[in-house]
Amino acid sequence: MARPDGGEASNWEKSQVIDALSGLDGVTKGDLLLAAGMPWSTYDYARKHPPRPTRPELWEAVEEVFSRTPNGCGHRQVAMCLRAELGVRVADKTVLKVMREIGLRCGIRRRRGHRAYSSYMGRVGETFENLLGRDFSASRPWEKLATDVTEFVQPWGKAYLAPVLDLCGNRVVSWSISLSPNMEQQEEMLAGLWEAMPEGATPLLHSDMGWQYQHSGYVGQLGSHGVRQSMSRKGNCLDNACVEGFFGHLKDEFYRGREWATFEGFRRDLEAYLTHWNLVRRQAALMCLPPVEYQRRMEAA
Repeated sequence: MARPDGGEASNWEKSQVIDALSGLDGVTKGDLLLAAGMPWSTYDYARKHPPRPTRPELWEAVEEVFSRTPNGCGHRQVAMCLRAELGVRVADKTVLKVMREIGLRCGIRRRRGHRAYSSYMGRVGETFENLLGRDFSASRPWEKLATDVTEFVQPWGKAYLAPVLDLCGNRVVSWSISLSPNMEQQEEMLAGLWEAMPEGATPLLHSDMGWQYQHSGYVGQLGSHGVRQSMSRKGNCLDNACVEGFFGHLKDEFYRGREWATFEGFRRDLEAYLTHWNLVRRQAALMCLPPVEYQRRMEAA
């Protein structure tokens, strides 16, 4: 016996259905038990032991954490926040059970309804070896950075985000949000990067082979600031999986299924999410800390 949502009904739910249907059109309780494959003893026990709500004292806190991002978040993110912020002892699976009971569901990532944005136009400038080599770990901030561009489709047109991710803590250290993925966007992103980058840092900056990253102006700026360039191999998105994963979380929690009336409103809300990502959103791989707090601890160690 299944629920309307496709899930398997519990024994208690089955017992309630049997009680409701028993006696209708001459159908006996025995007939219904046989059809449901439920023994009398199981039916009797289920009726006398209705399910109790799971950790009802946490429901309000679970709803508050889930509501921090427009599209909600997964049960692991909720569980990390409960443990870190409230000192609650609770398992991830218990939080998942609570979320199901109160009707909170994190959407499943789906295939795009349109062709993904690609900035690859062949070899139009200088290219570089894949120095990162899919080693996305970093022992200290400003050791390894990664960047890319992603597209958002809205009724008024398209918008583009160009972030720089510090692989020590996944902190977004600079970004530009624009109506066009042009060199002006890259210049704004780099200006924010130079402002944030500490003196003496010589990070590795990884990207794909998009035309922006081969441009002489882009290459020249990185070289003049002591930044080494690394590039993914042609057509291999796994070489930049760290940024692709960030884009996936961003679109799940912030963008999916939403529309904005104006570009200005979209940009304001996206910047608020990026700040949330850096300062509030906890990650299991970062000792359950947000990126900025994780970097602080790494620098103090």
